[in-house]
Amino acid sequence: MVESPNPKYPILIVDDERSILLAVDTTLRLAGFNNIVTTQDGREVGGILQSGPIELLLLDLTMPHIGGEELLKQVHAERPDVPVVIVTGTTDVKTAVRCIKEGAFDYVIKPVDEEQLLAVVHRAVAFRELERENIALRQHILNDDLESPEAFNDIITRDKKMLSVFKYVESIARTSQPVLITGETGVGKELIANAVHRLSGLTGRFVAVNVAGVDDNVFSDTLFGHVRGAFTGADRSRPGLIEEASGGTLFLDEIGDLSHASQVKLLRLLQEGEYLPLGRDKPRHTDARIVTSTNKDIWGLQGDGKFRKDLGYRLGTHLVDIPLLRDRKDDIPLLVDHFLEEAARALNKKKPTPPKELFPVLESYAFPGNIRELQAMIYDAVSRHTSRMLSLEVVKEHIARGQSLQPTDSPVHPESPRKSITFHETLPTLKEAAQLLVAEAMERAGGNQSVAARMLGISQQALSKRLKKADT
Repeated sequence: MVESPNPKYPILIVDDERSILLAVDTTLRLAGFNNIVTTQDGREVGGILQSGPIELLLLDLTMPHIGGEELLKQVHAERPDVPVVIVTGTTDVKTAVRCIKEGAFDYVIKPVDEEQLLAVVHRAVAFRELERENIALRQHILNDDLESPEAFNDIITRDKKMLSVFKYVESIARTSQPVLITGETGVGKELIANAVHRLSGLTGRFVAVNVAGVDDNVFSDTLFGHVRGAFTGADRSRPGLIEEASGGTLFLDEIGDLSHASQVKLLRLLQEGEYLPLGRDKPRHTDARIVTSTNKDIWGLQGDGKFRKDLGYRLGTHLVDIPLLRDRKDDIPLLVDHFLEEAARALNKKKPTPPKELFPVLESYAFPGNIRELQAMIYDAVSRHTSRMLSLEVVKEHIARGQSLQPTDSPVHPESPRKSITFHETLPTLKEAAQLLVAEAMERAGGNQSVAARMLGISQQALSKRLKKADT
């Protein structure tokens, strides 16, 4: 398998001492950076910069032919986007301050401390990625069209909120930073994760794993693998999913259920790009992109001490929140048509015709299981239908079961719960309030009395009487 370049563009190291070049190059490569260019002659820097983009420049101050400070001025003038880290043997604070004023990103003192060097390099690379992301976001804000709509072909929608999500995904897909996808069960989090991978340009695989209810040992073995003899029964080495995702994307579903011990290991993976297979003494490096998802309130879990704040910040570098189906009601007819065709094909039946009353009924339901629940509902209805027209009763039965499972204080319409009702200074009479409630139910039901009656918890006959009284 061809190793992906890390970072995307080369790190250029300039130092006239060969031993220093070798030491810095080795330190970076052991830390997982494999896209490195070195030179001992400062006069070659201009040609290297003209040959293509550079991620970062590590520059020695004291060199023959052309000094580091002079090179710094040239690079800052010609390529101000390239962070320059000064590597100097002098501890003169005035020199370091002067270099920072002239545009240096940071400086490192010789002999080079490995931890300090890696910290500065990681920070500079993250800074470049943030710059590129900001540029991409600005371009997408100015552009109303998707650049790669085919990446979202698996997602059925015409909702404006979803299209905004697509645009954001396009803008962040090519960065190497983690992505956290949030949303209720059944909204399509894995479909969005797949879209991130397709748009990323990564050549490796998309590897998905659900970590809900997984203890730390299983988590470590599944993700990081083990060597032979690591534990009883480990008669051969086995690579983990992180290795299978090399050069690609590792998708961790239901990350909110991860144990504290596993959270620590995941944090190390995100911060250092390192992991430790069971039974191995030396860490290994990965270039896999990490995408996670959860249907839980990560920030609430942090407040309760159940989820590490530092991990939450790292995972949520890019945050994608998927709208609920009940907030995308215009998508319901599209989804129903798609699922009718899909179910008919799978069940070897002729695609049934939906009754006109179906959509007001569906739009009156809160769909706690979102799109996945709608799919199951349509599949059930298609499997049981015997005539040309889809049975509305099957759908009503499903909705009745779903509503019976909801808490008694749970509103039928979460977007307008009972507690949100407000009154002016003069209260309406009970008769006036009842008329307003009936009018609202009829509007939400699209004029369908049967649907409106179910919303109000009364019979259709009782609603019909109220409507007749209101007209007189």
